[in-house]
Amino acid sequence: MDNSEILSKLILIFREELDNEDIVLSKETTAEDIEEWDSLSHIQLIVAVEKAFKIRFTSSEIQSWNNVGEMMESIKRK
Repeated sequence: MDNSEILSKLILIFREELDNEDIVLSKETTAEDIEEWDSLSHIQLIVAVEKAFKIRFTSSEIQSWNNVGEMMESIKRK
C-alpha cells in the first residue's frame, strides 16, 4: 500500500469518526488543524485506524506522532 492509498483511507476514517465530510488531510496535518480532533476523538481515531488497517500501535508510537505523515509511516511499517 502506497502513501496515496493510505492517505485516502485515512481521510475516509477521519471524516467518519469526526463526522465532518469536509476534512482534507495532508502529511503535515495536525490535530490543531482540525477543530473536531481533540484528545477523546484522537483515541477513537486510533482505534478506527487500527481496525481499518488490521494493525496495532504501541503507545510510544502513538505519542511520537506530530502529524498525519508520521502516522502514515507507522502504518507502512506494519
